[in-house]
Amino acid sequence: MRIALGQFNAVVGDLAGNAEKMRQIYARAVEADVDLLAFPELAICGYPPEDLLYKRHFLRDCSLALEKLAADCPDKTVIVGFAEGEVGKSYNSAAVIRGGKVHKVYRKGMLPNYGVFDERRYFNPGAKPLVINIEGLDVAVTICFDIWNIRWLRKFLAGDDRIRMILNISASPFHTGKIRAREKVINACANELNCAVAYCNLVGGQDELVFDGRSIFADSTGRLVAKAKAFDEDLLIADVISAADGTVLIEPVEPAARQPTDSVDEIYLALVLGTKDYARKNGFKKVLLGLSGGVDSSVTAAIAVVALGSENVVGISMPSEFNSPETISDAEKLAGNLGIEFHTIPIGPILGQFHKSLQTIEGWSDEGIAYENLQARIRGCILMSLSNRFGSLVLTTGNKSETAVGYSTLYGDTAGGFGIIKDVPKTTIYELAKHINKVGGRQIIPEDVITRPPSAELAPNQKDSDSLPDYDLLDKILKGYVEEDKSVTELVTEGLPEDVVHKVIRMVDRNEYKRRLSPPGIKITPKAFGKDRRLPITNRYSQNQDTV
Repeated sequence: MRIALGQFNAVVGDLAGNAEKMRQIYARAVEADVDLLAFPELAICGYPPEDLLYKRHFLRDCSLALEKLAADCPDKTVIVGFAEGEVGKSYNSAAVIRGGKVHKVYRKGMLPNYGVFDERRYFNPGAKPLVINIEGLDVAVTICFDIWNIRWLRKFLAGDDRIRMILNISASPFHTGKIRAREKVINACANELNCAVAYCNLVGGQDELVFDGRSIFADSTGRLVAKAKAFDEDLLIADVISAADGTVLIEPVEPAARQPTDSVDEIYLALVLGTKDYARKNGFKKVLLGLSGGVDSSVTAAIAVVALGSENVVGISMPSEFNSPETISDAEKLAGNLGIEFHTIPIGPILGQFHKSLQTIEGWSDEGIAYENLQARIRGCILMSLSNRFGSLVLTTGNKSETAVGYSTLYGDTAGGFGIIKDVPKTTIYELAKHINKVGGRQIIPEDVITRPPSAELAPNQKDSDSLPDYDLLDKILKGYVEEDKSVTELVTEGLPEDVVHKVIRMVDRNEYKRRLSPPGIKITPKAFGKDRRLPITNRYSQNQDTV
């Protein structure tokens, strides 16, 4: 038997466009003489459709799109993910298409409800397994989270010893380390159930999520024998052979696809794809951003160029008296290295006029945080005005470390439409800067940008270290507290300084409101701010308080 996994870049709500992509992939599969073609979870409507599932006409249109796709694909068995049912009684389902019609339907049994997943909000669980026979091979159809609980799956499929392959259609979003977790699950599924596994994953950016593809074939010994492209569309084809001893062997039809070299390369590819798809799918051709000569804006600009092309990226330098000649020069140098449009708009005169007007209020001063933040807000106003005039998407340049502790200005550096590095810790930003130069084969980001101590440059001789712990230490605390939900006691037991831990946690807790007012950005860590981590703004619980 020959099986194909068609991972493609779906757009949520684009039922006709998604179906057309599947028709094109189907045509290629027919040419390759496959017997079974699988598409990802909710391939018809895209993932996650969220509250679109509360619209009766949306569910109806999903079914109509599926029926039309089935009629156009009469010659092969095709598995397609779609949303099925009625509002209040809907299912995350997989349709088996045969002979131009929907032959059978499987309904997802295990519904994840943690992190970015809200499936119990929308779907009812299915209760019946589905096994189909393809060229003499019995294949159990499953959807995503179904295979992540082997005990449940074994019980769900109990009594059917005929099954020789588990087919899993999935929409599994990326974060660092996720591929290793997936491979472990697939290996365990094959070993525990003595079945080969065909795993078809979604690819593409959807709001804050990035789906990395990397569909997988594993034989019945658990050996991973083929993996599709990472962060790109692909059609992975393999021949499935049943041996006399009952084992199932899988032979890839084409050479192995290139995979990311390490976690930094993974993050880089995820950020590029997430940026490209957010802009493209939301109708933006061009983006613009403030270039300060710092590492954050430099990395953001470099990724935007790879994602959208240098002709579609505009950099704006907005210096004040506090910006050093070195950072001003590096901003211009970076723009030249990237080949992007570049403009300089000094904010000194605007700042002077603002200050003069604000001096009419008793107590206003040109010293302190309010005056520093005024500079950031002027810059945000300039960028948003240019966006308003030219229709370009403003990219914010704040990283996860700054976002976590509120080291940002509302309506200033948080003003914009999309944050490429919103979920990237500062220490990883430096790794990305070096990686960008390595991938580019030249010094794209100037060396001084990477080695210079970071500074907001809003006051004389200012450095980030004046307000924040060293980033190496800060990121360790944030990883423990934000991503791993560790307590103060646990963090201190690990050797982190207690006074700094308390300080950082206070900063994280009191800046939830700022994070709510920031634009969306690409998730690359196991727990990003936003859908992954939902805490009340009004909240008096703290690890720093006395407990009763």
